[in-house]
Amino acid sequence: MNDISIARSVQMRDIREIASQLKIEESQLQLYGKYKAKLPLSLIDPEAIKRNKLILVSAISPTPAGEGKTTTSIGLVQGLNRIGKQATAVLREPSLGPVFGIKGGATGGGYAQVLPMEDINLHFTGDFAAIEKAHNLLAALIDNNLQNKKYSLGIDPRTVAWKRVMDMNDRALRKIVIGLGGTASGVPRETGFDITAASEIMAILCLCEGLSDLKRRLGNIFVGFTFDKRPIHARDLKAHGAMAALLKDAIQPNLVQTLEGNPAILHGGPFANIAQGTNSVLATRMGLSLSEYAITEAGFGFDLGAEKFFDIKCQSAGLSPRAVVLVATVRALKYHGGVALADLKTPGRKAVLRGMENLEKHLENIRLFGLPAIVAINRFESDSKEELEAIELRCKELGVPAVLADVWARGGAGAEELARVVADVAENSQSSFKPLYDWNSSVEEKIKTVATKIYGAKAIDYTSKARADLRKIQQLELEKLPVCIAKTQKSLSDNPRLLGRPKDFVVTVREIEIASGAGFLIPITGDIMRMPGLPAQPAAENIDIDDNGNISGLF
Repeated sequence: MNDISIARSVQMRDIREIASQLKIEESQLQLYGKYKAKLPLSLIDPEAIKRNKLILVSAISPTPAGEGKTTTSIGLVQGLNRIGKQATAVLREPSLGPVFGIKGGATGGGYAQVLPMEDINLHFTGDFAAIEKAHNLLAALIDNNLQNKKYSLGIDPRTVAWKRVMDMNDRALRKIVIGLGGTASGVPRETGFDITAASEIMAILCLCEGLSDLKRRLGNIFVGFTFDKRPIHARDLKAHGAMAALLKDAIQPNLVQTLEGNPAILHGGPFANIAQGTNSVLATRMGLSLSEYAITEAGFGFDLGAEKFFDIKCQSAGLSPRAVVLVATVRALKYHGGVALADLKTPGRKAVLRGMENLEKHLENIRLFGLPAIVAINRFESDSKEELEAIELRCKELGVPAVLADVWARGGAGAEELARVVADVAENSQSSFKPLYDWNSSVEEKIKTVATKIYGAKAIDYTSKARADLRKIQQLELEKLPVCIAKTQKSLSDNPRLLGRPKDFVVTVREIEIASGAGFLIPITGDIMRMPGLPAQPAAENIDIDDNGNISGLF
């Protein structure tokens, strides 16, 4: 059975029943049908947050074979509930770009899924649409001000950095010219589109602490300069109030369920290679307020989502995780050990050991943050006993517990041992979480710290555009913001072809975008793009719907 068949084989529980597990009354829910609901921010309890346990699930550097980080997160939640712990999954919402592009759906897999999977993978509760509209409202107001001479702020259109966004992979929109067609059609200028997951509005929604903070952050968005070099922000265009109004429902986290009927909170969906890669502060606080364990995940490998989770989200929100679960697979380790994608099902213990260099680097990185690690070996049918034992033995030599997780095939039952180890580490280990760098350091020092310590780079190179951006950041007095580095997910370096554990490489910073509303800077490295493209054979080609409304092709 494929993922969608498994999801349909389960009788979902009424969302009011799921809410009752968290002691939430029906009157507190904003219902979206029988199986989805919004949760009011009033449920967040600061005292419970201090008392309960936050576990981060991350992974080794991802490969085309897939590592199953979300699947493992959901399986772990189901496993914890099976052994008598109260656990809630706190995850991101999928973007339509990957759903119709190369990845397909993002609701877990097999018997470790969140439901209703079709709704979640498509429009869900409309959060992405609200974010997109709020973002593009500001874009429209900027161009309207350029056109309207009577109320003009004197914005120099050459300095406007604010693009438009859409929730779809469309490389043709990366760089465009707008305002053509005469004086009535606007001021011609170069601009482009990013994907909605990379929108600063997405970042703001995921980092804000409530409606007033949301509105403040929206007002702080940097738009550009006037002709006389004055900075212009969204508040100068009086945009932030209307933008916040569009987000009044989107700011509330979404409650759904796992395949085994456990609570799952989904909220926000920034990518980790081009954004901060973690769900919202509000959702994480909600999960910690309502359950003993909140299991969250950070996108792509530890070098991307997890680093940003710790250095941006945890510092901003005062969160202190108890442990990190690092997901690895036999297939991914063989890929990092030099095995071609087509040959990954062929047993190869030596290739696994060669690929262990990548896992070892990520374990070193976890230790930099003062946290204990558990390796979860996400099992696939093609894994051999010798390959699995090789991983377990090497992890034992490194002093890190490694546990087999058979969650795709067995759901929570396949994660009970992992759950016991995670609970033991979270309850008994001495976690001394510390961020990697001080926000007060210079921008160049922060970039260097992440690139050399986390990626393993030898040096950093800046283009002339990046140097100019550094001067602009200094002019705007934004040097004390953290850095959210955009980098390929395929390698520890900024070169996607360098697998395993590359050494002696140079990271090239091409430019640095300013996200002053979100409260971070975005150094863009290598050839990474904030508007992805579709593959030669996009997943959309396999998605269909029949006369009875049954969707097929989501996986």
